[in-house]
Amino acid sequence: MTKECPARPDRLIFSSESPEIQALIRNDERLAWLIGRVGELTIHLNPDPFQSLALSIVGQQLSVKAAASIKERVLLLAPEFTPESLLALEPETLRGAGLSRAKVVSIHDLASKTAARQLDFDRLEQMENEEIIEMVTDVKGIGRWTAEMFLMFSLGRPDVLSLGDFGLQRSTKWLFGMEDRPDKKYLEQHGHKWAPYRSAASFYLWEAINRGIINE
Repeated sequence: MTKECPARPDRLIFSSESPEIQALIRNDERLAWLIGRVGELTIHLNPDPFQSLALSIVGQQLSVKAAASIKERVLLLAPEFTPESLLALEPETLRGAGLSRAKVVSIHDLASKTAARQLDFDRLEQMENEEIIEMVTDVKGIGRWTAEMFLMFSLGRPDVLSLGDFGLQRSTKWLFGMEDRPDKKYLEQHGHKWAPYRSAASFYLWEAINRGIINE
């Protein structure tokens, strides 16, 4: 059974007093403008690593509404939401909750590897980002993007920049008034200015989309 780490926060709060926000404001004038426009930002985390990854698999390539509905049905089938409780369910039972066959395979692989401690979540605090990405992408159906979201939205790692994320590419292109690029390498041109707080920069870039600021 996985355990929630007591030292791991369940939310991140960014304000003008936050050291990472002060650093971003000093280092990037355009991002400073966006941060001022958005204001204080709270990011809710899921500090249970197994649940975070499993629910990420459930929600892949679905709308927020559809993903939430399926998550509710899966949680009804396995309220404890442990590797053991999910492994005890027949694949067709999970299929009946709305999961695709591929997602059932992925969740069972995640649960099996967690139960066998091939995924050693007790070591996460001592591992570097790339080590964690390598570990979790060994699970069927988990790619680099999902692993990067895990680093940010479960572990709260401060310096993650998902170069392949379409939303971040779109928001960065808009914020800096950049021309179209076939290679989509918008983040590479500015992301170095945000280190070592690239996660905070990403949260504000996503929020620009969530609030419709980039369409104004």
